[in-house]
Amino acid sequence: MARFREEKSADTFEIENVIKVNRTSKTVKGGRRNSFSALVVVGDGKGHVGLGFGKANETTDAISKAYNDGRKNVVEVKLYNTTIPFAATGKFKAGKVFLKPATTGTGVIAGGAVRAVLEAVGVKDILSKSMGSNNPINMAKATLTALQMMTTTEEVKARRGLRGKNKENEAPETPAAE
Repeated sequence: MARFREEKSADTFEIENVIKVNRTSKTVKGGRRNSFSALVVVGDGKGHVGLGFGKANETTDAISKAYNDGRKNVVEVKLYNTTIPFAATGKFKAGKVFLKPATTGTGVIAGGAVRAVLEAVGVKDILSKSMGSNNPINMAKATLTALQMMTTTEEVKARRGLRGKNKENEAPETPAAE
């Protein structure tokens, strides 16, 4: 009989955190029916993160659906050493998250869903403030929105038409009219 060996794929994620599991119940003729929803974040700690949401009648099924959803919705985040390149505010519905870069050794100053998303991305030093809604789904998605705004200095220089270190303050060259 042939054996199939499971190969490790390139999209393996070392960090998988369950942010929130919510139980809901529906009253029917025979009693109550419970169902569960789960919010999960997956990441590789190197700038890739995905957020997943799953619903099922059992907790384990809801979590596994959320993991699969998170693996499908992976985005890349630009990082600067162990922090983010610049301050950003992310919004999702009523949730607002302010992220600010911090010096090495500061740690992750964040709570709940924001902390889980930042640790999955691989950010080690950051300051954050949550404003507005404290719903974990809104906070996680607002954090993801703020992280997706990040750009590198090379991208900004290219967008502004700057080339090298010495030409930062100079205007881009224009062809001479003859």
